[in-house]
Amino acid sequence: MAAPHFELSAILPSLPYLLKTGLAFTLTLTALAAVMGLALGTLLAMARLSPIKLIAWPAAMYVNVMRSVPLLLVIFWFYFLMPYMGAWVLGASSPVQVGAFKSAVITFTLFEAAYFCEIVRAGIQSVPKGQVAAGMALGMEHGQLMRSVVLPQAFRNMTPALLTRIIMLFQDTSLVYVLSLTDFLGAASKIGQRDGRLPEMYIFVALVYLAICFAASRGTAYLARRHRHSH
Repeated sequence: MAAPHFELSAILPSLPYLLKTGLAFTLTLTALAAVMGLALGTLLAMARLSPIKLIAWPAAMYVNVMRSVPLLLVIFWFYFLMPYMGAWVLGASSPVQVGAFKSAVITFTLFEAAYFCEIVRAGIQSVPKGQVAAGMALGMEHGQLMRSVVLPQAFRNMTPALLTRIIMLFQDTSLVYVLSLTDFLGAASKIGQRDGRLPEMYIFVALVYLAICFAASRGTAYLARRHRHSH
């Protein structure tokens, strides 16, 4: 029996499933983890910059541990261990059911927050100290100074680095296959195995990832050039 010939047109019937189920899941997970990870990362960055050691040291330890552990291991830890830890904390008689999707969102949020923390911390430290001193001279409180003076400038300075990290997050979401979740790559694998078209599916996925990441990278480079020229 002759082997099936290579046919990219075999992808067309599966496009609705690939895009509406697979790619939509990947983009949703990326967006949720990016927004919540950035929020948590900002809090961690402010904690790391705190002069109070009891605040700065735990934040630094969290960041260093998360940045030293593979993401895949963190996914396993949370999904398999946290239900039992939650039951222990709550005093429940059975493991706390988190669910695969919630587990993925929480895991990516906690993991990416460590990287966003360092980006935000560098952005905060890039704000000229003279502006901070001027704000303090005007009688601003620390919280008001951070909201009105430091963070707006810091986020402008670190936008290229943040976007680069989000691109990496978008690529890393394919690791949710270990939780049996159907992301873009997982959807393509299921269709490819069902139809005997794995090469076509993997090439299509690679082209989509390439197009999205290339466009995002070009946008990041453009913002970086604008930032340099504005200085």
